[in-house]
Parts: sequence; structure tokens; C-alpha cells
Amino acid sequence: MTALPQNTKTKLGLVIDLDICVGCHACSVNCKEWNTSGYHAPMTDTAPYGADPTGVWFNRVHAYEIQRPAGESQTVYFPKSCLHCEDAPCVTVCPTGASYKREEDGIVLVNEDLCIGCKLCSWACPYGAREYDSSEGVMKKCTLCIDKIYNENLPEESRQPACVSTCPANARHFGDLGDPDSDVSKMVKSRGGYDLMPEQNTKPVNKYLPPRTRQMGPNSITSKAKLEDASPDGGFLGWLDKVLSD
Repeated sequence: MTALPQNTKTKLGLVIDLDICVGCHACSVNCKEWNTSGYHAPMTDTAPYGADPTGVWFNRVHAYEIQRPAGESQTVYFPKSCLHCEDAPCVTVCPTGASYKREEDGIVLVNEDLCIGCKLCSWACPYGAREYDSSEGVMKKCTLCIDKIYNENLPEESRQPACVSTCPANARHFGDLGDPDSDVSKMVKSRGGYDLMPEQNTKPVNKYLPPRTRQMGPNSITSKAKLEDASPDGGFLGWLDKVLSD
């Protein structure tokens, strides 16, 4: 089994604004485009234009239709990828040490040379963020585009994950969530950023900014107290229903 680093001072991760995401899937497509020739290349596709396409995707966007008390509905788009958890169960369950968390920046990666494709990490991950590549026989996952964010041949403003750089609505943000003075940390604090399914105790680095409450006006935001009142037993949908309710 693989041990987690005791502490990662730097915590690189994403902040995703659920109020802004329009569900265009540009993040998913550009993630696929970059990574199919990057760190985890190739990313397998089987019958992509057939009736039952399958393949490896690191970033997926789900859509939820929320019924409001007054009878109207609201669509919320929810992007999901690896959350690079501080207490990552996918790492500690790995029997070969293929899954590991980097001490220098907190990114969770897979060493394909050590991976035996047992899928224990995918069963351990409560967020469904692991992808099994049946063609390669190994597990793959989001890397935060380490071959892009550390590429000194790129302009500094381009050194961010593909999903962030391609988002047309600016709903995705990248930075060091271990630094309280970073832009992403300040954003999380001001908007009441939330952990996905905090009852799992995985301490995800990635944060979500809640949808704004429309009843109180276009500039109001969901209060921190309202977030804390949300029952963890309902998971993400229970939380989302709570923060959107009257």
C-alpha cells in the first residue's frame, strides 16, 4: 500500500463556479485533446461514432434539473474530475504504489509502469474519477495537465490545465489552494466554496462555488450558514437542493 505525504504545503487544484458553468463541454473536449497526446497518451476511444461509444475521459459535465418550490425549474451543470484529495483513498488502497500523491504540489498521479489494472483505486474513489483504459490495461486520471502547467516553453499565462484555459465562461480557475493569499483561495473564501461530499472525509483540494440564489437578486450569493445546514446524507444533490431552496 502507498503512504500519503504527511503534508503538502502547495495544493494545486481547481475552483469551479457552478453559477457560471453553461454546460458547453469545452473543458471535456479540450482535456481529451490535450491528454490524448500528453502524460497519459493515448486515451482510448472505442466506436466513438457508434451506438455504444466508450472511452477514457478525465473531465465530465453532468446536468441536473432542480425543481423549485414555486414550480419552476433550474438547470445546474456540474463538471467533475479528480479532486486531488489530501486524504486520497485511491492512493492508500493501491497494492503496487502505482497511485501516488506528489509531495511538492499535491497532485495525485498514476505510474502506468507499476499499475496492474486491478481497479481497486476506482472502487475506492467516492467521486468516480478513475478511468480504466481497457486497451492499455491500466488506470488513468486527471493530472492537472502537469506537462502543460510546468512547461517552460509556454508563456506563463498559458501554464494552466487545458480545461481552465479553454473555458469560454471563465467558470474554472486554477491555483494554489494551500496559499490563503492566492486568488483561488480568496475566491473560495468570499463565495463560500464547498467540498464535494465532505462526509467522505477525503479533504478534496478542488472546490466548488455554489450557484447564486436568484430569489435575493442577481448579485446575492448563498450564505455560508446555509451551506453548513445542508445535510451531508443527501450527497451532492441533497446539498444542491438545499442551497437552491427558498
